[in-house]
Amino acid sequence: MSQTVDRALSILPLLAEGPADLGKVAGRLGVHKSTALRLLRTLHEHGMVYRQSDQRYRLGARLIALAQEAMESLDIREIAHPHLVRLNETCGHTVHLAVREEDEVLYIDKVESRYPVRMYSRIGKPVALTVAAVAKLLLADLTEPERRALAEKLDYPLYTSRSTPNAPAFLRELETVREQGWATDLGGHEESINCVAAPIRGADGRVVAAMSVSAPNVVVTADELLTLLPLVRRTADEISGEYSGKTPAKDPV
Repeated sequence: MSQTVDRALSILPLLAEGPADLGKVAGRLGVHKSTALRLLRTLHEHGMVYRQSDQRYRLGARLIALAQEAMESLDIREIAHPHLVRLNETCGHTVHLAVREEDEVLYIDKVESRYPVRMYSRIGKPVALTVAAVAKLLLADLTEPERRALAEKLDYPLYTSRSTPNAPAFLRELETVREQGWATDLGGHEESINCVAAPIRGADGRVVAAMSVSAPNVVVTADELLTLLPLVRRTADEISGEYSGKTPAKDPV
């Protein structure tokens, strides 16, 4: 039975490469065509594969629907939270998790700093799109036409002298973030607050969330905060791996 299940499951990644006929499936599995046909018929009955008019097989709609349901059921906050706590325990600074909802970027989790100076950010609050490091990461992942369309309709409030002043500057910043794979906000929203952020990616490589570490100048300088970037990126990669199913979850905190 386990061998039959193994063979049936081996058909799915083959068909993910594109439609295949019975001979190709049998050859890949190393079995007789009659055995491959029985497996394909069973998968077809459950909607996992579909036989086309040219007698080739492709992945079925039911499998695609199940994959979509599985992705929608994943709670990025639940997956990320233990990692955010571990990062906070290591560095001591405020850690945020943010996602994009249409034209807004919202904080969905926060682990407070151990230091007495606290940030005013709160869960559910939109971030400043044109300066926040997490927003830059999420918006940089948009296609170029999407980035341009969004940049043109945004306002560019000058929170500080380091704020992004206009659409061309914002687009250049997003391109830099897209190329380097991380982002910063060094006094762009508040003169005294610095932030480094890294992307969390799904199985398809797209950015599904962003996480950051923030701290005031009175606690740590911008240069000192930047030394945490490798740790922040490693944490984001760990969350990405668990979210996408590429790596197992770590033991709870």
